Amino acid sequence: MPSGQRYWTVLDEDRLAPVPAADEFLRHVRFGRDQAESTTRTYAGAVALYLTWCGCTGRDWTTAAGRLGSFMFWLRYSPGDGTPVVAGPGSEPVRGPRRINTVLAGVREFLAHATTLGTVPAFVLSQLYEVADDRDLPMQARGEGSGLRYYAKARHRAAEPDEPVGRASDEDVLALLRVCRSARDRFIVLLLARAGLRRSEAVGLRREDIHFVLDASVLGCRIPGSHLHVVRRDNDNGAWAKSKRSRAVPVDFLLVQAYDQYVVERDACREARKSDFVLVNLFRAPLGAPMPPGALNDLFSRLSRRAGLADGVHPHALRHGFASNAADAGAVLDEIADLLGHANASSSEVYLHPDPQRLRSAVERVGALAPRRNG
Repeated sequence: MPSGQRYWTVLDEDRLAPVPAADEFLRHVRFGRDQAESTTRTYAGAVALYLTWCGCTGRDWTTAAGRLGSFMFWLRYSPGDGTPVVAGPGSEPVRGPRRINTVLAGVREFLAHATTLGTVPAFVLSQLYEVADDRDLPMQARGEGSGLRYYAKARHRAAEPDEPVGRASDEDVLALLRVCRSARDRFIVLLLARAGLRRSEAVGLRREDIHFVLDASVLGCRIPGSHLHVVRRDNDNGAWAKSKRSRAVPVDFLLVQAYDQYVVERDACREARKSDFVLVNLFRAPLGAPMPPGALNDLFSRLSRRAGLADGVHPHALRHGFASNAADAGAVLDEIADLLGHANASSSEVYLHPDPQRLRSAVERVGALAPRRNG
C-alpha cells in the first residue's frame, strides 16, 4: 500500500491482477479488522484454493458452498494447481485434516464477508453453518441465565487427530542451550522459555522495549524490576504482536545475563548498531537486518538436530513450557493469561501441561484426606 503497510492477496491467473472480491476481503481482514499480514497470507491461500477448485469443476464461487464436501476431498488429494484428482486405494493425502480445516475456516470467512456486501446470496450462510441451540450443551457450557441461546456451527470440518502441542521440558531447553554457538541464539532460547513470547513478538522487540534495570522510572516506566514490553507495531520483518493490548513481562536474572552477553556480541557487528530491532542478522546477509519470524523456526530446527532431539522443538513449545512452569510454580490462570497476553483466561488453558509430579502430589493430597472423611 502507499502507506507502506502490506497484505497478501489473490491474483487472477490469466490477467495477473487482483481478484476483486478476494482483494476486498483481504484488505478488510488486514486493515478493517487490524489483523496480521501473516493472517492475510493464510486466508489468501485458502481463497486461492477455493477459487481454483471452482474453476476446475465449473462451479460458481458465489453459490458453491453447498458442495464443500467435494472441496474437502479435492483438498485432500489435489496439489491445488488445477490438475484433476485421481485418488485410488492407498493414495497418499496431500493435506492433512488440520490444514484442510484451516482452509475451510478461511473460505467461510471469505463467503460470510461477501454476503454482507451482497456479492454472495444470503442463503449461502445456511450452507456454511448450521444454527443450533444450547439445549444439547452441558449445563456448564450454557453460561448464565435461563434463556435459550443460538449459535452457529460449521457444517464442514475434517476430523483432526488429538495431537496437542507438546510442552518443551526443562531438559529440552538445557539441551538446546548447550548446542547454541552464539550469545544471540542463547538469548533467543531463553527469551521464549523464560518469558513465554511468541516468535513474532520476539523478533518484533525494539531496544526501547528492553527495561532490564531495577528502576525504569528514568525511562518513563513505572513498572518495577527487570521486564520487557510487548508492543504491536507494523514491522518491516513481518513481525506482529497478536494482542492489540501492550503488556509488560517480568524477566529473571538468567535472561538479563543472556541479554548482556548478546549486546556485546551484537555491538561487534557494525551494521547491527544502526538497527533498533533487538534480534538482527549477525552471521548472514543482510547483516544488521531484523530477523524474520521464520528464522526462528529454522534456528530451532538446527538446534534440535544438533542436540539430538528426535521429535524436534518448535518455538511455540517453549511458550507452552513457560506457561506450564508458571502453573507448576503456583501461578493462577488469570496471572498466566496476563503473562501470555491472552485477553480471555480460558485461552490459556490449552497451554497448561501439568508436570507428572504435580499430578501425583494432587492424588496423594486426596488420599491424605480419606481417613478424615471416614472418621
